[in-house]
Amino acid sequence: MRAWTLDRPGDDLRLRELDEPGVRAGGVLLQVLAVHVPAYTDVVAAGPRGAVPTPLVLGVGGVGRVLAVADDVLGIAPGDVVVHVGLLSSGDVADPQEVLLGWTGIGGRGERTPTVAAMQDRWRDGTFAERVVAPKEAVVRLPGAGTVAPERLALLGWFAIAAEALDRSGIAAGDAVAVLGATGQLGGAGVRLALARGASRVLAVGRNAAALARLAALDPRVTTVPLGDRAGTAAAITAHGEVDVVLDALGAVGSPEPTLAGYDALRPGGTMVLVGGVRQDLALPYGDLMHRRLTVRGSWMFSHATALRVWRSVSGGALDLRDVDVRTVGLDDPAAALALASEAGGDAFVVLCP
Repeated sequence: MRAWTLDRPGDDLRLRELDEPGVRAGGVLLQVLAVHVPAYTDVVAAGPRGAVPTPLVLGVGGVGRVLAVADDVLGIAPGDVVVHVGLLSSGDVADPQEVLLGWTGIGGRGERTPTVAAMQDRWRDGTFAERVVAPKEAVVRLPGAGTVAPERLALLGWFAIAAEALDRSGIAAGDAVAVLGATGQLGGAGVRLALARGASRVLAVGRNAAALARLAALDPRVTTVPLGDRAGTAAAITAHGEVDVVLDALGAVGSPEPTLAGYDALRPGGTMVLVGGVRQDLALPYGDLMHRRLTVRGSWMFSHATALRVWRSVSGGALDLRDVDVRTVGLDDPAAALALASEAGGDAFVVLCP
């Protein structure tokens, strides 16, 4: 089979012919139908976001068709269409160990423990390939998905990350929601999901004017807010009242101020969920947090149940992915594909269809 391999962090991704993977205990052999190529894939390959065991096939998540299952795998059969959630847990409730497969990212305290290292080594390869063997615990069956365009299905994982964050906010129909970083891929997913959950108002906050205009065209409930300084951004968000929920989907911004603008916009009793890529510490005022009874929560990746709920929202028509800008690439030129993903960035998705 063909795949994109990373020999060492910092190397270029290379297209290589590899031996056909064989199914093994606890595993599911998938034909990869489509997988999202995140805008920051080139950064992951360069290595600064965390260690991965190399050489490996890079790539996280995606959708596939089951080709074979191990004898000890039940509930999944050849022919099923599944979403690869990318996240593998040790299953230890008292001390859960989590790792992203074929990617960088460790759950919990981010420590590469012996358990994490063993999971990374045993289930090393990711999904930028024609086929992959995945642990059964990392796939979710999607009933009725066989007739949906694979490049659209490939967005399910990204939308499930945003959906998990909204779940953790306790969002209810009629809530006002502000999405920070709304012009990015994750933020745009958050805007669409908030609308699907019945938000009365969605404040889409970002810097890309063209992307903001596209979000405003989705629904009359969307109000766009240009991202500026802390005070100005908070004032623009609350021009029609404080918000119940803030979803922080910002990327690697250079200051905590944009996130704190969202904090300032919360109503008493409101909730902020941090789910983006901000690499800044937040100085939260103790007395204000206490007296306004605010909740600040973190959210990372998503549960199997969330993935299935997002699929049901799509299949039932509550969430329409047809207006999302999706650009497909093949395996032939990994460098060009990564460049396209980096350039598209924003609210456009690049999807590999092997």
